[in-house]
Amino acid sequence: MVKERLISLDVFRGLTILLMTIVNNPGDWGNVYPPLLHAEWHGCTPTDLVFPFFIFIMGVAVPLAMPDKFYDSTTFNKILVRSLRMLCLGIFFNFFGKIQLFGLEGIPLLIGRLAITIAVGYALMGSFSSKVKNILAFSILFIYLFLAYSGIEAYHDVRLPGVLQRIAIVYFVVSLLYLKTSQRTQIITGIVLLLGYWAIMTLIPVPGIGEANLEKGTNLASWLDSVLLKGHMYRGTITWDPEGILSTLPSIVNGIIGLLIGQVLQRDTTKILKAQKMGIAGTILIFFGLMWDLVFPINKSLWTSSYVLYTTGLATVFLTILYYTIDIADYKKGFKPFLIWGVNPMIVFFTSQIIPQALVMIEFQNPHNPSEKINLLNYLYSFCIAPFFNNPMTASLAGALVYVCIWTFILWIFYRNKLIFKV
Repeated sequence: MVKERLISLDVFRGLTILLMTIVNNPGDWGNVYPPLLHAEWHGCTPTDLVFPFFIFIMGVAVPLAMPDKFYDSTTFNKILVRSLRMLCLGIFFNFFGKIQLFGLEGIPLLIGRLAITIAVGYALMGSFSSKVKNILAFSILFIYLFLAYSGIEAYHDVRLPGVLQRIAIVYFVVSLLYLKTSQRTQIITGIVLLLGYWAIMTLIPVPGIGEANLEKGTNLASWLDSVLLKGHMYRGTITWDPEGILSTLPSIVNGIIGLLIGQVLQRDTTKILKAQKMGIAGTILIFFGLMWDLVFPINKSLWTSSYVLYTTGLATVFLTILYYTIDIADYKKGFKPFLIWGVNPMIVFFTSQIIPQALVMIEFQNPHNPSEKINLLNYLYSFCIAPFFNNPMTASLAGALVYVCIWTFILWIFYRNKLIFKV
């Protein structure tokens, strides 16, 4: 069977990555429009859709990338190494700002960090033999763990979980489920994970705290993170991590539902029938997600079962609309910019979070206040963007959009030169 590449799926991925770039890079974190922030706790904003959408899209892509379902030791190794490479790329984000080199500071330290970034990026995204990929991925992971638990002061509180780390885990599990199980088993696995997570979070008492609860910092997922990830969680100062251990289990179901939708798209039926089935499935998922929200609130940080159903339902509906528009009605006008983003997501994932950290390290005397220093990122925003807007929230959004425009130009160059960066 020939691999099928869906333009609508690439566009959907591009839209998701683009929105991720906007919400992760506002000009001013103190002035952001509410829809571009995560929900404080329970609830769901547009920003809370980015991460689950990407996991869903990854799930859809699995059967399209492996249509023959051929499994052997070589296939397993490819899946394992790809997962490890994603995992290592994600962890590197957390190490970048903590790298110390021979007592260097300022620009010399920045140059050293960027050199290491290039080396790690090439090692994890470069094209090598399977054996070399294995060695590099396992070696880099070992170095991370050694540094994190070595007692070295600079790395004693480095965060280990993260977005790409969770995506890597879900990709590994979903790929094996696709290759080794039937759709019936995949559905049962998803149901068991969602019901099991709901039961664990709402019925099991929290050690040292008391009865089961869904409050910030006192729930069971938080307790488990504080035990197994002590000192290596988000910002290193709280008792839970938004990409923690227990909450990773239900996120697998986002990938499983994407996997099931991908198999619908793979069937030898008419495109209209596929779109109808997807639309119905998406609507049902949204309905049950909203119903479950009444007793198990939609919550991104806890990645509740209702959140899984609600977000995958929305993702399925959005993909259905794009699929009908682009792949059925053959209307592609205006989608090219999103396609450019969608075919090269990994390079954006990796470097778009490194660049702001690098710009913050470049400091100089503030020309408008010589008594203080200002970093390059704040200078560019404060003097090149913010003065043109009266509303600070609009100025902050403009800062994010300028960053998006810069990335669009970079990705357009890659697209024209057929440069695709993969793990």
